[in-house]
Amino acid sequence: AKFYRYLIAHNTGPINMEHIIIIGGGVGGALAHDLALRGFRVTLVEKGELLSGTSGRHHGLLHSGARYVLHDLKTARECAEENQILRHIAPDALELNDGLFVALDEDDMVLWDRFDEKCHEAGIPHVPLSASQTLAMEPELVQTLKGAFRVCDATMDAWRLPLQFFATALCNGARIRTFSEVISIRTSGRSIVGVEVMDHRVNRVETIGADLVVNAAGPWTAKVAAMADIQIPLRTVPGVMVSVPARLNRMVINRLHHAGEGDIIVPQRNLSIMGTTAWMAADPDTVKIPSDHVKRLFELGNQLIPGIMKYEAHSVWHACRPLLDAGEERDPMRISRTFDCLDHAERDGMEGIVTVLGGKATTMRAMAEKTADLICRKTGRDLCCRTSEVALKPYRTYYEYH
Repeated sequence: AKFYRYLIAHNTGPINMEHIIIIGGGVGGALAHDLALRGFRVTLVEKGELLSGTSGRHHGLLHSGARYVLHDLKTARECAEENQILRHIAPDALELNDGLFVALDEDDMVLWDRFDEKCHEAGIPHVPLSASQTLAMEPELVQTLKGAFRVCDATMDAWRLPLQFFATALCNGARIRTFSEVISIRTSGRSIVGVEVMDHRVNRVETIGADLVVNAAGPWTAKVAAMADIQIPLRTVPGVMVSVPARLNRMVINRLHHAGEGDIIVPQRNLSIMGTTAWMAADPDTVKIPSDHVKRLFELGNQLIPGIMKYEAHSVWHACRPLLDAGEERDPMRISRTFDCLDHAERDGMEGIVTVLGGKATTMRAMAEKTADLICRKTGRDLCCRTSEVALKPYRTYYEYH
């Protein structure tokens, strides 16, 4: 005990005795990995199974950033950087199949030069292709297309990639508790001191003490924050995805226009996933799939790959995007996909709680890095991030350790 007190007092190494509780089993896995590498004690609690929320329900596109260059350059740059990092630290969860941004008509061609310019500005590698070159690569595309840009999109496994973060966190000492729902946040004055958790496996309530709590609950972030009387600037934007039982494209297909509904087709194993729609919702727990969205996705997908209409839906699902409040912006497709960390001691006068929100599956590692950097500043630790260099454990390791 004297030895540990000496290390903490003199800040001589990465041994930290602070206990960090992370609420949320999505991006929280990347944060648990980062904090464990820096020497913190970490407990992650998830109300259900890991990845049962937004982080396990997307279409699996590892973004090059090109989707956002026309209206959200900050997110485009974030995706471009993280795309390259994930290729290095987690290659086993990726299919490096590249992507195409396809111009279907003259309206799309109007954006050709601007798309080229913005990709250069964001640092996104891209190669212009003629119509014949495009069709040689993807013969199922509509034959009347005008051309395309090839970019470094890829396909990620929506479960296996984040499980690699969880697995590596476990190997470095983090605790991960599933089916453990936070039902209240414990305070002492204007400080958070822990959480009260319902363990649904044994139907028992217990209190877990913490030096700091991280709210990483995705679309439920505002509900968690409300337990501490904190308001969060969050927009909940659900979207529907549909898969068909055939792999119709080898590469990721995007339409070259301003980001909209149904303009992406992602190949996943032997499926093709069409996505996505978008609308505003008040409560992620009451979202239902609108009856016309599946038909709409087929119609929009058919504009890119005409053969898609002959297939029945293999599966239909939705996910709720937790987006930063964009003020007056009402178009859910134009709200930025960037992310932020909120220190509620500075923002709300409540010590001991930090919130991370926004972002994408592609940028989960960067979200974790920014949050862990904030935690280090709050705890007086000068500990650098190593997650951009440390290769992640195989996803199967999670089941061996857990």
